[in-house]
Amino acid sequence: MFKRLGNLVRGFFGLFIGGLEKKNPEALLEVEKENLRRQIAKYNKGLATHAGLCERLVAQVRKEEKEERELRAKAAANLKAGNKKLAGQYALRLQTVRVELEENRAQAKEAETTYKELLHARDVSVKEARKKIEEISRGINDVKVKKAMADLNEMASGMINEIGGSGDTLNRLEEIIEEERTEAAGRARVARDNLDTSEITAMAVEQEALEDLALADFAASEGLALETEGGSSGDAGGGEEETTKSMGPSAETQ
Repeated sequence: MFKRLGNLVRGFFGLFIGGLEKKNPEALLEVEKENLRRQIAKYNKGLATHAGLCERLVAQVRKEEKEERELRAKAAANLKAGNKKLAGQYALRLQTVRVELEENRAQAKEAETTYKELLHARDVSVKEARKKIEEISRGINDVKVKKAMADLNEMASGMINEIGGSGDTLNRLEEIIEEERTEAAGRARVARDNLDTSEITAMAVEQEALEDLALADFAASEGLALETEGGSSGDAGGGEEETTKSMGPSAETQ
């Protein structure tokens, strides 16, 4: 029973964490980047230890190569000098050094080969991991873009539906405005048709006649000649001289 309960709890937390991962892929990617950095640092630390081993083997090989040269020289010198016992000791030591030198050379070569393989494996792994991270980053950005486009499309679709839903209201409003406009135009036409313009016309004719009489009286009192609509003065044969003579009392007094 407790096992089943434990499985249920683990499943619940698994679903909860999975939901969080889906909602925050950037955070999960950052965690993986940090894990990759830690792994690279740990790997480089081990690689540095191996590189140190390679350097120690190389140094040991150099030391034994130097010792080999010295022992060979000493053995040859003592042999030439007739000191066979000492020469034999150097020769025996030389054999041991040569065996150790060959072993260390093989180990140094193998260690160097392993170091290069580990270095290559690290570079390939890091390159692949970075490539995958870049692909995931592009995927996340693509998801964001597509989500944004989907949101915009959904908004546009909602706006279209809302506009379509309010089309009846707009149509009714248009009909109401058109009815009011038509009614107002009809009222204006009826008012214009019912307007009695004869009285206004008579008043205008009377006003014009009064103006003409007033102007004639003014011209007579001033001794001026009124021009007719044809452009001639009231006395058709007078011409400019009569007009000049009729410019008032001052002309007669001269």
